[in-house]
Amino acid sequence: MAQIYISLGSNIEREYHVKHGLKALAEAFELPFDALSLSSLFKSEAVGFDGVAFYNMVIGIKTPFSVVKVTTILRDIEVRFGRSPQAKKFSPRTLDLDLLLYDTLITNSPAQLPRDEIIKNAFVLWPLSEIAAKLTHPICHNSYENLWQNYDKSSQALVMINKCW
Repeated sequence: MAQIYISLGSNIEREYHVKHGLKALAEAFELPFDALSLSSLFKSEAVGFDGVAFYNMVIGIKTPFSVVKVTTILRDIEVRFGRSPQAKKFSPRTLDLDLLLYDTLITNSPAQLPRDEIIKNAFVLWPLSEIAAKLTHPICHNSYENLWQNYDKSSQALVMINKCW
């Protein structure tokens, strides 16, 4: 069983897509909803473009699925919720699911792992540090708790919001 971490973001019908995206993840990974490890939900400004603020969180899942199958599952869920396969990187999203970690795997295919956004974006690092505080980043060799403590929190504003699921 691999331990994976997925970032979830939405800035289009945010509450709907967070709630239903979480349900879709549980179903796709053949798990009861309460088997998902869920961070708090955060509101953050769009990064890289002007747009409606995002809701973001991180989900931890134990799975027997390969990294290839996991990335396929995530893409299929995004498309099912209206994301175009040709969507620009910095654009509004109904549902954005990114594989952040697959155990301690370091690779660039089929996805960049660990995802570089972990140490660059507060909306990824803070929620990851909540549910994987003591885990060590496989490249930085520092815990996510320490990475968050040392993060320049003035660089990106985050607001913890009420859960919508």
